[in-house]
Amino acid sequence: MTISIAESWERAESWLVHHAPATYAALAPPADRAAIAEAERAVGLPFPDPLVESLLRHDGTDHLTLLPPFWSLLSAEGIADHWRLRSRIHGKGAEAAEPEAESELDESEHGPWWHRLWIPFAADGCGDYLVLDQRPTACRGRIGDADHEQGAFFESHAMWASLPALFEASVTAMETGEVLDSYERTVTEEGELDWEIL
Repeated sequence: MTISIAESWERAESWLVHHAPATYAALAPPADRAAIAEAERAVGLPFPDPLVESLLRHDGTDHLTLLPPFWSLLSAEGIADHWRLRSRIHGKGAEAAEPEAESELDESEHGPWWHRLWIPFAADGCGDYLVLDQRPTACRGRIGDADHEQGAFFESHAMWASLPALFEASVTAMETGEVLDSYERTVTEEGELDWEIL
């Protein structure tokens, strides 16, 4: 059974403060509920409970990597800003787009370049995002990598099944040093968490 976001955060904070203090220092304070509500209005979707729980713990991680291999968490405001950016480039705003028929939604390992029912929650600083797939399919809640050049793809590893699964797998790999889906936790000389791709 997957542990809660709160428990994953407690474990991550405990590990980071002792082993990667620079990353720990980059953790933002909790988001205001008003800021989360404003981001939800901008995106046009209610945020899933695990995402809200995470934002209420830390409203992003500045630019430093937290999740493997190179993802930093976005703030509530950042989520809205990046959703608007991608939707504007794609030419489809949340309010203007008509809902798609459920039968037309793709559950495969690859997706379109962007979809208005994706919520970006982490970024790599190079135009790519981790997204929570909120399309009404059997895979709702899974995590995809929305690449700015190749379109989105969805990995089959269990860590990408949901936000709680990703957090738990990541913090366990932090604590144990075990390889996670070809990613190995390291710490830089500056005390920043990093992940090496094997």
